[in-house]
Amino acid sequence: MATRPTWQGYLRLSLVSCPVALYTAASSSSEVHFNMLHKETMNRIKMTPTDPETGPVDRSDIVKGYEIEKGRYVVVTNDEIQNVRLETTRTLDIERFVVEGEIDRLYYNDPYFLVPDGDMAVEAFTVIREAMEKADRVALGRLVMHQRERLMALEPRDRGILAYTLRSKREVRDAEEIFDRIPDAKVNAQMVDIASRIIEQQEGPFDPSQFNDRYEDALRALIREKEKGRTVKAPEQPKEAEVIDLMEALKRSLGQGGGERRKTPARAKAAPKKAAPKKPAAKSPARKAPARKRA
Repeated sequence: MATRPTWQGYLRLSLVSCPVALYTAASSSSEVHFNMLHKETMNRIKMTPTDPETGPVDRSDIVKGYEIEKGRYVVVTNDEIQNVRLETTRTLDIERFVVEGEIDRLYYNDPYFLVPDGDMAVEAFTVIREAMEKADRVALGRLVMHQRERLMALEPRDRGILAYTLRSKREVRDAEEIFDRIPDAKVNAQMVDIASRIIEQQEGPFDPSQFNDRYEDALRALIREKEKGRTVKAPEQPKEAEVIDLMEALKRSLGQGGGERRKTPARAKAAPKKAAPKKPAAKSPARKAPARKRA
């Protein structure tokens, strides 16, 4: 079955526009999902809308309401919601271009693929994409998706455009609220040096195939065993970590590096040369944008 676009509309750069389609770049379809069953009949349970006073409610009698204070609601109809339409409902209008590193990775959300929608759109789409690549900047625009206006970050990727939804300022908490609770501490320079050497031992290229969801794998193994009618025993609980001297723990960790891990840094330094970004160092601010792990 062909993948359906999440959103369809127009990409616009000033007076140039073209029809485009937005597709999700990540999928959760492989995740393990459980159904709620009656333990005797094994029938799936139906979640019936229920009024706490009158009992089950027909869906045609359900309306949408916004709670403005405890127990007091403003009811809004679907037609009224449809009337609140913005231009961005059908248009992804590029408003600004920024240096990639200026976008704090806290704001990055879900990845999407943006492509021309139809053969007639290819030329204009390609002109916009090539101009973005030449400018070496991330484009910012907005669109309405899932009844919300969302800020989008766009960057060229192969023959298309990689788009990320960005969280709004209201959605991102101030890091100081949490980090300020960490007390100041003076650390031993020798300990830091040993920890740095441990990091060097564990350097290597990013290979997403090495990072499977082990909990998901364990769930699938459990389901296979249950399907065969076998009883699954709980694994032994791991022992609590011993409270040992920090310096001793660092030294022991350094000794467990192993020959294979010591070879890894050489591969890690060689691999990125093929995909190194063509950006002058002067343009890159201190903060780095995300390492596109979801694409």
